[in-house]
Amino acid sequence: MELQLEIEPIESWGVNPERPLIISGPCSAETEQQMLTTAHALKESGVQIFRAGIWKPRTRPNTFEGVGSVGLKWLQKVKKETGMLTSTEVANVKHVYEALKMGVDILWIGARTSANPFAVQEIADALQGVDIPVLVKNPINPDLELWIGAIERIAGAGITKLGAIHRGFSTSEKSKYRNLPQWQVAIELRSRLKNLPIICDPSHIAGKSEMVFEVSQKALDLGQDGLIIESHPNPKVALSDGRQQLTPAEVADLLKKLIVRPETTNDEAFAKSLDELRSQIDLLDDEILEIIEKRMNVVKEIGKHKKAKNIRILQTTRWEHIIESAQENGSSKGLSDEFIEKLFKAVHQESINIQTEILNS
Repeated sequence: MELQLEIEPIESWGVNPERPLIISGPCSAETEQQMLTTAHALKESGVQIFRAGIWKPRTRPNTFEGVGSVGLKWLQKVKKETGMLTSTEVANVKHVYEALKMGVDILWIGARTSANPFAVQEIADALQGVDIPVLVKNPINPDLELWIGAIERIAGAGITKLGAIHRGFSTSEKSKYRNLPQWQVAIELRSRLKNLPIICDPSHIAGKSEMVFEVSQKALDLGQDGLIIESHPNPKVALSDGRQQLTPAEVADLLKKLIVRPETTNDEAFAKSLDELRSQIDLLDDEILEIIEKRMNVVKEIGKHKKAKNIRILQTTRWEHIIESAQENGSSKGLSDEFIEKLFKAVHQESINIQTEILNS
């Protein structure tokens, strides 16, 4: 269901509204010279907003947790020398007050903070009466309601210059990504809040500099409004997340290679052909649902047999056989193991739900 929040367009932030909006800068502010060197180089590439982590929430203590408030002075100098807007992450009320006092233009709430409604509400309360863009990163886990809830709390403070940052989701699964993009979650956010700008964080999704372009291009192809890319003059010596940071020159090269595709076209022949193909998709989707209905009817019969013999619902070896066989079959049809696993896990979970209901009826 679509939600109605008062959200101003990106151009209200004081930037060029032409898509994509590019935010870039170091993961962490380290020195004044590092900040200025990076900012001047990025400015030449067309970056409109400079980002830098002043306070860094780290998993383990005794690691670099940011330079603290002194870095805000460096952000001031960046703005004075380049004219770029500045942005940083805030994780508590103290951060908000200090950032506002030093004239930071845009704030964002990080993934760890957005997962904590108490922390988000305290930040929202501190922002009452303030006219400033605020971006909300997705929580660490793929919980869309929690993400929306954080956005609603900030909106409740009267903030209308709102945006979301899609930075991917933590996982224990083996993956080429640092954080799984789970694009469907961001797509669902767009369907629930149609006028909310969504900025992709390809650095945190990729976790590796060589994958940042691939993620960036896909984000734009899926209709996201901009990118927030980490950049450092010498990533090899960065005090945090050096592996995923690009040099300013690499950022410039990435921006040149990006293809910004329009959402629609006036080509009538193309539109007609697309409609025909989509009609085929609709028919196939109907067939898929009919097959799933037939499968679940068989599941109900299995559930009745198990209840009659007082047999437990889950047989692990049977599930392992199903997924192994499905992945082997799917591979021969050009389908990835990841897709097959997700698909059959969903089907299997619904089967368990049905049998549980029968067993307990």
